[in-house]
Amino acid sequence: MVARSALETERRNATALDDAALADLAQHFRGELIRPGHAQYDTARAIWNGAIDRRPGLVARCTGSADVRAAVRFARERDLLVAVRGGGHNVAGTAVCDGGLVIDLSPMKGLWVDPAGRTARAQAGLLWGEVDRETQAFGLATPGGIITHTGIAGLTLGGGLGWLMRRHGLAADNVLSADVVTADGDFLRASAAEHADLFWGLRGGGGNFGVVTSFEYRLHRVGPIVLAGVMLYPAAKAREVLRFYRDFIASAPDELTTIVVLRMAPPAPFLPQSVHGQPVVVIGACYAGSVEEGEPVVAPLRRFGEPLVDLIRPTPYVSHQAMFDPTAPHGLGYYWKSEYVPSLSDALMDTLADRAWTVGTPESYTIIFHLGGAVGRQDPEGSAFEDRRAAHAVNIDAVWSEPARASGCTTWTRELWEAVRPYSTGRVYVNFLGDEGQDRVRAAYGDAKYERLRALKRKHDPTNFFRLNQNIEP
Repeated sequence: MVARSALETERRNATALDDAALADLAQHFRGELIRPGHAQYDTARAIWNGAIDRRPGLVARCTGSADVRAAVRFARERDLLVAVRGGGHNVAGTAVCDGGLVIDLSPMKGLWVDPAGRTARAQAGLLWGEVDRETQAFGLATPGGIITHTGIAGLTLGGGLGWLMRRHGLAADNVLSADVVTADGDFLRASAAEHADLFWGLRGGGGNFGVVTSFEYRLHRVGPIVLAGVMLYPAAKAREVLRFYRDFIASAPDELTTIVVLRMAPPAPFLPQSVHGQPVVVIGACYAGSVEEGEPVVAPLRRFGEPLVDLIRPTPYVSHQAMFDPTAPHGLGYYWKSEYVPSLSDALMDTLADRAWTVGTPESYTIIFHLGGAVGRQDPEGSAFEDRRAAHAVNIDAVWSEPARASGCTTWTRELWEAVRPYSTGRVYVNFLGDEGQDRVRAAYGDAKYERLRALKRKHDPTNFFRLNQNIEP
């Protein structure tokens, strides 16, 4: 197919989104329709990554599945480019498009908790903090992310790393069913018993196969008080700290999930001012069991070296989930590169210690997620998520507040990523991908799973209607 020129696309979109067309859509749509010139337009098109500045022709704020179906059919009939927005937190900015239609799920906040059955049905516009608040009222939780203003939909569809994953698996591992609007505007429920092939693909395959309007999650006993927090060490001791950390986690039980962050200490309210701006190694920990059982588990960590700060203590789970929120605010520029690694080798740790603090902005950081546990015990072929063999996910995050610094920050990220790549498993977590092309999408799944996903894409979306994502080309 010959690509349309930008001018042709602009003219086609203008015709498809004229007053008469929108009047027709409005007859079938209960939510709000926002066009350029609307008082809320700039708010509606803004997403978490402030480096993304796109101007859709229409934002359709949906109130439920009926609105989603109406929007999908409207876009298909008029051959419109479509973006789907849940929390708008993806670094690649695929939740918004130029000229086309944004199907905005953010008003869809319904949440139904079944404490006796330990399940929850959550609409796709919810953020993780909103889900945690309701489930924790019953002492329950499902694995989510590490930032509370992340949307549940994008994180779950890509897998879902978070503080509970080593004990209870990924967010995707805890999905029991999902309601989906397909590329034809049809509605179906995917589960192990219904549309099982689609259910397989939704758990790790991203937004390629339809608009998920709600998820049914399995819940677990968690908290409401957990043993959690952070330890901070000076960057000058990075090699010593990282080697100790590697030995410490080698015998860690599944209940303990840890995350390492290499960065300048942020001016976060939970940190003393004396460490603000210092280059530090942060070790975050969350024990998904009783505080009493967790104390001896984290004791070796607390005894090691001379930490700048020790903030591991009994704390509400919802507070721990929000701890890193101030370090990832909306509106800054973000650029990421990532790899899975099979271990923390001496050479990898030396590379990180040499380069992690050479970036030009204090907001930038490198983060290392400790996997294994329940993540690694799941059937590797049971869902589209890959790679369960990895011990860690390393994510290199450039962050800037001044546009003039974007070039230097992205160069640092790419150079550090190239230095880390020799230690990779060859795979990458799909939720950490930016706009990196098909080879990197294939690397997220491996050849076998990628081809299985392509077959699923041909079945459910043969025209690639849902293509603003980490795209599986049919």
